Amino acid sequence: MANKAIILLAVVLCAQAAFGVNVISKSQWGARSPNGKSTLGNGLSYAVIHHTAGNYCSTRAACETELRSIQNYHMNSLGWADIGYNFLIGGDGNVYEGRGWNVMGAHATNWNSKSLGISFMGNYNNNKITSAQINAAKGLLADAVSRGQIISGYTLYGHRQVGSTECPGTNIWNEIRTWAHWKA
Repeated sequence: MANKAIILLAVVLCAQAAFGVNVISKSQWGARSPNGKSTLGNGLSYAVIHHTAGNYCSTRAACETELRSIQNYHMNSLGWADIGYNFLIGGDGNVYEGRGWNVMGAHATNWNSKSLGISFMGNYNNNKITSAQINAAKGLLADAVSRGQIISGYTLYGHRQVGSTECPGTNIWNEIRTWAHWKA
């Protein structure tokens, strides 16, 4: 058992080093326990990019406060089992665990069972996406491929492509359309 734990830790640390991904776990940001979970399989063909359309955060402390607010809204007001996204990216360049790996999100109707949901915290009709956020998102996507969560030939969509919304905001929309896996 101890050997398995050491191997798992090595894999996680290697993934963070290889892809430059610093994932802040739910316990680290003070998340509530979910009210339930549905398994999300591996080998997914899609990743969907969102923005929260809420407050922008540029420090870990501010991002953690915002995450707790988003989770409370999703659980208390919308009645969801947990925060809707698999991962969120703050203006501080950190990736924050939402539902995490292999847990179905509640981020895009009819797409939750076949996609990984990644959201940028803020309103990107107004906020500008930073290079640190871009690098974090690309690293997270590379990590998802290496883990087998999404296939190497996955398709990247903005939320507006799979739902009637302005999400992920014009500034993120213009950015992701330049990424290799984005499809019209």
